[in-house]
Amino acid sequence: MLRSRHLLGLDGMQPGEITLLLDTARTFREILERPIKRVPTLQGKTVVNLFFEPSTRTRISFELAEKRMSADIVNFSASTSSVKKGESLIDTVKNIEAMKINMVVVRHSSPGAAHLLSKVIDANIINAGDGGHEHPTQALLDMMTIREKFGKLDGLTVALVGDISHSRVALSNIYGLTTMGARVLVCGPSTLIPRHIERLGVEVYHNIDDIIPRVDVMNILRLQLERQESGLFPSLREYHNYFGITPERLEKAEKPIMIMHPGPMNRGLEISSHVADSEHSVILEQVTNGIALRMAVLYLLSGGQSEIQ
Repeated sequence: MLRSRHLLGLDGMQPGEITLLLDTARTFREILERPIKRVPTLQGKTVVNLFFEPSTRTRISFELAEKRMSADIVNFSASTSSVKKGESLIDTVKNIEAMKINMVVVRHSSPGAAHLLSKVIDANIINAGDGGHEHPTQALLDMMTIREKFGKLDGLTVALVGDISHSRVALSNIYGLTTMGARVLVCGPSTLIPRHIERLGVEVYHNIDDIIPRVDVMNILRLQLERQESGLFPSLREYHNYFGITPERLEKAEKPIMIMHPGPMNRGLEISSHVADSEHSVILEQVTNGIALRMAVLYLLSGGQSEIQ
């Protein structure tokens, strides 16, 4: 059983809880391979997708997961809501809760937004990304994909490459992977790696060629192009030259490296098309696993006692 009725982040989550989520997701992945992919496990439940930031993969993935489980769905868009008139986040959510909903999937630009909602309404809260804080379902689907390939997480060496400072994906992966016994390396320009991140149990590198011979998995993070205006690195070309993942770089590996990317990708910048589309890339598997993992989260937070058919 999960200790919390919300999924706010992976910080503090126990190994047994992560294992339960991944095992349950594997069951739902089998359901997605059936001709009829719908199960009645959330029939009668109403889920609100509360997105205050743009999203493609995460939002569609949650919507499909909810539909596959027969939930009633309400999609909220900040651009067409009373938020544009000045309504606060708490007032918005309390008004939605008054319509008798059961679960809220929330993405917001402010770190801690999901935690705040969990304290003011009774519905289950699922964090779909809160600012630069956490993105727990992305990290869980990443771990699911790694475990499918290697059969384990404990003892593997996983590198997170790129803009670590501004990545909620990186933080959730660090929490989850270290909890499950993986060795985690972070690699990128010093301006894009937080000070004292070693305290989270990771190793820091600034030369991509140093880590390639050492890793089993590379999770390549999107270079947030808006950061270029802040002068955190000299140019996009220089970033690609020093940190871009190319076939030539991967030739230095002593064994094939599993290539991951949470999307959206900047092809030709942090990752070359040849690498993204190679046989060692599991980027599309991550997308498929995202639906199964989010089905597992919805199932377990809703009570998860009925048999999955």
